[in-house]
Amino acid sequence: MSTSPDQATGAEAPHQDHRAFEAFGMREVNGDDIDAAIAAAGDKLVCVFFWGVDCFNCEMAKKAMLANPEPVRALDLHWLHANVYAHPELGRRFGLHGIPVFMFFHKGKKLGRATGWHGHGQFAAAVGNARLKAGGKPLAG
Repeated sequence: MSTSPDQATGAEAPHQDHRAFEAFGMREVNGDDIDAAIAAAGDKLVCVFFWGVDCFNCEMAKKAMLANPEPVRALDLHWLHANVYAHPELGRRFGLHGIPVFMFFHKGKKLGRATGWHGHGQFAAAVGNARLKAGGKPLAG
């Protein structure tokens, strides 16, 4: 999926910026295929990025991830993304009260979430806790 230029200015419309999805290999999912997509990741830790069109905080998260992509890539996640405005059933199913939300899964089991983007350090800590939980180990303080 690519961005489409604004008709009047030729500039990218910020609410249509999908570069982060492409940069991190995020596969788009919906209510019909999310479970199969999570299962298809096998033993990898899955991160589902729940976002919405015209969501300012979602755009800020994408921009921050793109500004420094290597630490995000180093987390070795299997990425999926879902527009919860287009698929509100996902918001209901996963109890989302705001976006962005990054939800972690391993072998179909939900391990946790990071709500909002509060910087790479906090995101990496949430990933670390999900990995500990996947391994049956106590969570980091």
